[in-house]
Amino acid sequence: MLYDLNIAWSPTTADAEVERTLAFSASLGYDVVALNHIIHPPIPAQTINPLPYLTPPADTSASPDSPKDQAHLHNGGPSRPVVLHRVTVVMSDPSQTHRLVQLAAAYDILAIRPLTDKAFQNACLNMAEPSLISLDMTHHLPFHFRPKPCMAAIKRGLRFEVCYSQMLTADARGRASFIGNVIELVRATRGRGIVLSSEAKTVMGLRAPADVVNLLAVWGLGTEKGNEGIGSIPRSVVVNERVKRTGFRGVIDIVKVAQNPKDDSTKVPDTAEDGAPKQGGQDSNNTSNAQEKKRKPEDNSTRTEQPMSKRQAKKLKAAAQRQSA
Repeated sequence: MLYDLNIAWSPTTADAEVERTLAFSASLGYDVVALNHIIHPPIPAQTINPLPYLTPPADTSASPDSPKDQAHLHNGGPSRPVVLHRVTVVMSDPSQTHRLVQLAAAYDILAIRPLTDKAFQNACLNMAEPSLISLDMTHHLPFHFRPKPCMAAIKRGLRFEVCYSQMLTADARGRASFIGNVIELVRATRGRGIVLSSEAKTVMGLRAPADVVNLLAVWGLGTEKGNEGIGSIPRSVVVNERVKRTGFRGVIDIVKVAQNPKDDSTKVPDTAEDGAPKQGGQDSNNTSNAQEKKRKPEDNSTRTEQPMSKRQAKKLKAAAQRQSA
């Protein structure tokens, strides 16, 4: 399955334009896409997801047991990819992350876009809520991609997102900054943990998966890593985010609570002749057996004397002779 986890959305985007973008992404071969809503701090106390829940087409043939529905996806059909809801928080101060847990519960994917070196270091080393670090590569970033924090973030499960549509809509200076930042990121991460998305605002910002892989290969990302960036890596992001919301502590996925079948027909209670239950049933039998197993101390009066051994008789005889002497 092919993924595009960043389709730009804003409250001013028309529903017809969203439908057109989704239909074109399906024609390019993408199976799962995510509508991305960008917000700026402060995060409101009452988190409301404004993204539209699109109804599936009338001729949908997706069944509840299909792989798309198993991946915690809202809808799907032959003429539209499966749609996820994503939020990207633009952050410059690490102290503004106290409401990310409530925000993550309202969306399928949570991403962070740091603007400062302090926020980037905190996102790589400390933050546990987001699963993606998305950056605007067309701007001059106030920090460098160093291997140590980048690899630490990848080991913690975070992924870096490269949005190719940023370069398509930027000017000459923006395209130069984009290429330089992508090359630096690929060198710092050795091509690992990179998710390729579009961040397309219109249909013209979308490209076919093969074109995206070839484009990133020019800037140092290998073809194998590029295929993982639109396939297995974003799939792991979707699955991990699903486990966080439906599992226990992000480890065990709670599917259904098992129930022991009760076979009352096989259990026949002990009854007396008149039909009433017997006194002292199974519980009384268990207690009596336990009491029988316990060894009672023997009374000295009822204890029988054992015959004396020859060695004891010789000792007593020797002692008597010493006393008589």
